[in-house]
Amino acid sequence: MAPRLLACFGRRGGGVTAAAGDEAAEDPQQQAAPGPVLVELFASQGCGASPEADAVAARLAQDSAAQEGGGGGPAVVVLAFHVDYWDHSGWKDPFASSAWTVRQKAYVEALRLDTLFTPQVVVQGRAHCVGTDQDALAQAVRDAPRFPAPAMKVTFQRPSPTTLHASFTGALRSRAEGAGGASVLAALYESGLVTDCGRGENKGKSLLNDHVVRRLEKVAAVREGASARKTVSGTVQFALWDGFRAAKCGVVLFVQNAALQVLGVQHFDLPDNV
Repeated sequence: MAPRLLACFGRRGGGVTAAAGDEAAEDPQQQAAPGPVLVELFASQGCGASPEADAVAARLAQDSAAQEGGGGGPAVVVLAFHVDYWDHSGWKDPFASSAWTVRQKAYVEALRLDTLFTPQVVVQGRAHCVGTDQDALAQAVRDAPRFPAPAMKVTFQRPSPTTLHASFTGALRSRAEGAGGASVLAALYESGLVTDCGRGENKGKSLLNDHVVRRLEKVAAVREGASARKTVSGTVQFALWDGFRAAKCGVVLFVQNAALQVLGVQHFDLPDNV
């Protein structure tokens, strides 16, 4: 049996749904409770070590979900960004994007690293480790600063078969620390993706990918030093893909300053009727 990556997090705050965020906004004690830690995995189906990292990240998310209770949100939220610089090695990752490679390069600069690599994990925008090192990842999560989850309400609409609108409004619940202000971002991810890999380092393997970021959009910009009570509103439009199923997807909203440090995370399930 695989070891648990989170030895003890206890009950945590943070919204899983819009309703959970509403309750947190009404209760001052819950309002101050720490929200989830954001774990970003940079991986590729063309990288031989990435399947192991995918499994480590999935176990981390499962352990976190198993420990939540009483209406609290998960202690950890995982997003997997598939980069495209392995696509020249014989297998083109169907979920890879040059935009995710650019995002990883930005972390390389922000964290003053020598180079980018896969699989790499970035925790709360502040620390990183090799994605297969579950002990280092668990320690990074335990050491990460935690902030109250934004108290956002969200409304989802499906104006066409190929488009999903998400409208957010609510309080940040964390001060916009750092020079240059902050951005409120929304990631649409998909889990349960199975790919039969025909080439490259993972040739012949059936690859399972969870928490794969399919779209990332900016909800709003926040000025430097904005109060934790600051109310933010914004609407994003996600372009959908063939085979989109709401049951396999979710949305992660997070606040990130100019130094790429994460200041708050909130998770939303998609309604079944979207």
